[in-house]
Amino acid sequence: MAPVNAHKIPNKQKRHEQLLKLKKEKESSKRDARLRRRRTEDKNPKLREERRAKNVPATIDAKRTWDEGDVEEHAGGGLGLSVDVLNPKRRKIDDDVPASLLGDTAGAEGEEAGREEADNDDVDSMLDSDSEHSDAEQDSTTKPTDIPSRAPSEAPSTATDINLTPEALIQRFPTLFDPAAAKEPKVLITTSINATIHWEAELLTSIFPHSEYIRRTAHFHSYKYSVREICKYAAARDYTNVVVISEEAKKPKRLDIVHLPDGPMFHFTISNWVEGKKIPGHGNPTNHYPELILNGFRTPLGLLTAHLFKSLFPQRPEVQGRQVVTLHNQRDYVFFRRHRYVFRDKRGTEKSIQGADGKPMKGVEEIRAGLQELGPRFTLKLRRVDRGIQRASGQEWEWKAHDEKVRTRFSL
Repeated sequence: MAPVNAHKIPNKQKRHEQLLKLKKEKESSKRDARLRRRRTEDKNPKLREERRAKNVPATIDAKRTWDEGDVEEHAGGGLGLSVDVLNPKRRKIDDDVPASLLGDTAGAEGEEAGREEADNDDVDSMLDSDSEHSDAEQDSTTKPTDIPSRAPSEAPSTATDINLTPEALIQRFPTLFDPAAAKEPKVLITTSINATIHWEAELLTSIFPHSEYIRRTAHFHSYKYSVREICKYAAARDYTNVVVISEEAKKPKRLDIVHLPDGPMFHFTISNWVEGKKIPGHGNPTNHYPELILNGFRTPLGLLTAHLFKSLFPQRPEVQGRQVVTLHNQRDYVFFRRHRYVFRDKRGTEKSIQGADGKPMKGVEEIRAGLQELGPRFTLKLRRVDRGIQRASGQEWEWKAHDEKVRTRFSL
């Protein structure tokens, strides 16, 4: 008897029953094949490694293309170049060296870095408290407790090393890169003219330490100060940055950041703005200086943007507050998140942390990290970098978006 096509059954109820039956049979066959493959791979783990090496998803990030050029020789610090400054050799060997060899090299470097950190750090700073410090001072003559050493983490890292900055960028933007010229951050926050998002602007003062929000007057007969005049006012009062937030349909839409006293000026667009109170299980922020995490900034323009964000936060975080601000760049979109973290013991029902290779990570078998988002969360997209501070007309710019012709080429 020929098989019946379930889609051609006239009766709706019988057609639905037949389709459910076929769906269950398909799921059952997939489950049996999956369990059979697991039993086979448990006996021969090499088959699992070969399957995982073959089934690598072809993402846009994996297909990312890089420009051929030298940042030092390019005019303007190479802001228009998509060159991997953090690892300049990688764009040449990505297609030649297997991923397994790169993983082994990264693991060896991580082990060496982990040993150095283990030698330098005696105690986890987050676990210290005032009472422990006082007890240590009273019992200074006693022998310190031996702290068990942990194996270094094998997780891949996308953290940005801001120390590897091209010399051309340092010479072009000395106030952003020169440690001697760096001052304690002091941020002036304001809005566009006739704005209504005063609560969102006040919220930014909880994100940036040493920040102050000043409203722009909306009176009809009052003088409307320009951004350039506001920056001149702020520079005379030892402010280091000016942040201007603009709105569209009574929601935050644009964010302009000016590095004083002479620029540059960065123009971002804001999307997916979510207030902290709308995040399930959110927490309340404290006044502690947060730790700053910069991920995925790899090109000259990306390093310039990372240094701009770095200039907004003090470089001495208060780890007792356990707050961390993350700026993660992916495909030229910068995702902003703010969390509070805590380290705790692993529960009996929880599984071990696995690395990128699917194996349990060494050194963290009995430790878990808990996160609580504080908010707000939003996404930034860099649109333009001005050479100086905004003028009325004829503004000169260092870099401008919408010049990308290749979908797999990214600017940050």
